[in-house]
Amino acid sequence: MTSAPLPLGREVAYPDRYDPSLLFPIPRAQARAEIGVDDAAPPFAGHDRWHAYELSWLDRGGKPVVAAATLHVPANSPHLIESKSLKLYLNSLNGGQRFDSAEAVRTTIAADLSAAAGAPVEVAFGLPPFAEGDAGAESIDGLDIAIDRYGPPDAGLLSADAATEVEETLHSALLKSNCPVTGQPDWAGVRIAYRGPRIDRAGLLRYLVSFRDHAEFHEQCVERLFVDLQARCRPQALSVEARYTRRGGLDINPWRATPGTPPPPPGRDARQ
Repeated sequence: MTSAPLPLGREVAYPDRYDPSLLFPIPRAQARAEIGVDDAAPPFAGHDRWHAYELSWLDRGGKPVVAAATLHVPANSPHLIESKSLKLYLNSLNGGQRFDSAEAVRTTIAADLSAAAGAPVEVAFGLPPFAEGDAGAESIDGLDIAIDRYGPPDAGLLSADAATEVEETLHSALLKSNCPVTGQPDWAGVRIAYRGPRIDRAGLLRYLVSFRDHAEFHEQCVERLFVDLQARCRPQALSVEARYTRRGGLDINPWRATPGTPPPPPGRDARQ
C-alpha cells in the first residue's frame, strides 16, 4: 500500500486541473497472499476491463469534448487502480489544460494509468455493445433452494461430480459484495465457463451468495472465485468474468482464466 491517504470514504475536492497524482494504486500481492496465490506466479491470466462513461476535456480552442472509453488493466500488473481515484483523475481532465487532439488525450490516459498499474494499460474510445441475453450461458438463479449463508465466502459449499465431464457456461446475476472501505454494495453478474467435472449448481449458487456480506474489491472477489473453484472442483479449464454495475461513471469487469484461455467477447450487461 502506498503512504498516500486512500481517497475512498472521505470528502475530496473536485479537481480543477489535470492531475495524474490523483491515481491511487493498490498492490495486488497482499490480497493474493490471503487466498494462497503467489503474486509472482499466479494460476490465472486475465484483465480488468473498465468502462468510463463520463469522460470530457477541452480541445485546442477551449471547447469541451465528451467521450466514453474502455480501459484494459492486465491482471499481471503489480497494482490495481482504486476506482474513486480513477474517477477523480478522469475528472481532472475536464478543465485547466487543453489538448491538441483526442489521440493526445488517449495517450495521456494510457501513460498515466500504465504508470500507476506498473504495466501497459490499453485505452480505446468507445464502449463494447450490450450482450444479447447470457451469450450461451445457462442461468442458475432459478434453482429452488434455501440459502442462509451470506458471508464470509464459503468454498466448502462447492463440489463437483468427478464421474461426469462437461463443458458449459453458467451465469448468475446474484453476486453482491461490499466496498472494503465504505461498506457500500457492489452488484455484478458473473459468468463461469469451464471444462471438467460437473459443478454442483446448488452449491455454486450458495457459494456465490455467500459473498453478499463480504468486503473486498471487485478484482479480488473474482480472483477468490477462480481460486476456490479451481481448488474445490478441479476443472481442466476455467474462466470467471464478473460484470459489476456502474458507480461514479465507471464499471469494472474483472476476468480471470486458465492461462492460454482466449478472453470472452467484450460486452455489457443490461444493468450496466
